Amino acid sequence: MNPIFANLPTTIFEVMSGLARETGAVNLGQGFPDDPGPQDVRAKAAEAVLNGYNQYPPMMGLPELRSAIAVHYKHWQGVDLDPASEVMVTSGATEALAGAILGIVQPGDEVVLFEPMYDAYLPLVRLAGGIPKFVTLQPPHFRLTEEALARAFSPKTKAVVFNNPLNPTATIFSDEDLALLSRFSQKFDAIVISDEVWEHVVFDGHRHKSVLSLPGMRERAVKIGSAGKIFSLTGWKVGFVCAAPHIMKVLGKSHQFLTFTTPPNLQVAVAYGLGKDDAYFETMRRDFAKSRDRFTAGLETLGFDVIPSRGTYFLNIDIAPLGETDDVAFCRRLVMEHGVAAIPVSAFYAEGAVKNVVRFCFAKKDATLDAGLERLAKVAKKAA
Repeated sequence: MNPIFANLPTTIFEVMSGLARETGAVNLGQGFPDDPGPQDVRAKAAEAVLNGYNQYPPMMGLPELRSAIAVHYKHWQGVDLDPASEVMVTSGATEALAGAILGIVQPGDEVVLFEPMYDAYLPLVRLAGGIPKFVTLQPPHFRLTEEALARAFSPKTKAVVFNNPLNPTATIFSDEDLALLSRFSQKFDAIVISDEVWEHVVFDGHRHKSVLSLPGMRERAVKIGSAGKIFSLTGWKVGFVCAAPHIMKVLGKSHQFLTFTTPPNLQVAVAYGLGKDDAYFETMRRDFAKSRDRFTAGLETLGFDVIPSRGTYFLNIDIAPLGETDDVAFCRRLVMEHGVAAIPVSAFYAEGAVKNVVRFCFAKKDATLDAGLERLAKVAKKAA
């Protein structure tokens, strides 16, 4: 068996969700909303199944969706894309990541990874034969530093995997961070594979800035997006890849031998959804921000130390003031004894794990959040 996969533990998301199902716990761990997603977008998918074309769509994606992606990113992020040569549709953002890493990284290439990181990055880099070079970001701000990048980048650096907004920390990288990343990537001739799936789930008036929009990065970056995150339809697994033509040619070949294509009815619906007016996206953000604020206020009232959430479906607490030093043990007790599932942030590290931060998903109905807070009150009381 391939040791890269054979030796991997079961993902922490599946472990905690499984325990939540077994115990009847309130699941604030895995990142999926309670809401079924926008009804009009779902209706478009159903209509396309019944009345549309259900055979293989073009490998690169339906032309109408590729055009919609280009128009959407021009409007929201000021990025000019040729839908015929610079946009591709994939079966989810994870497939897009896999295709990009396998298409770009050769055995022996060094790849810079920022931890904490989404758990798919490292095994995919290793599968490609890449050599990971870790930059460990520190709470509570999780900022990039010149010193850390100087230690990680070298003449052997081929690629950088970057996630902004950052899961699990719920932080957004500043203009200074992005400029630093851009400078190092250009200096060492590295391609940035930019996981931007949370681009629309940002709060407090923030507007996402794509790596593709940074000076000097247009020809050396891959932008990855997710309809599942944009429309709270995580089960649809429709992803987007945007890159300059010389990169996209390679990514298309990689995609060809991974999933080849994506359900056409979902592509039709996503094309419709991306064309919705600004009010939809603003309302979506406002609703998630209300849930964030409700859950944050509840946690702070109970005495928990909340790390501010600027984007994503998540917020984190620092458990060190509770006298806790092991986030995995804390999360197991939380689900088994108190009936709340959360995610230990140490699961997102390969080296130098931070052990005092726990992630919750707030993309839930008020009743779900309130039920979680009611049970967490016992944890706070016990700690006091």
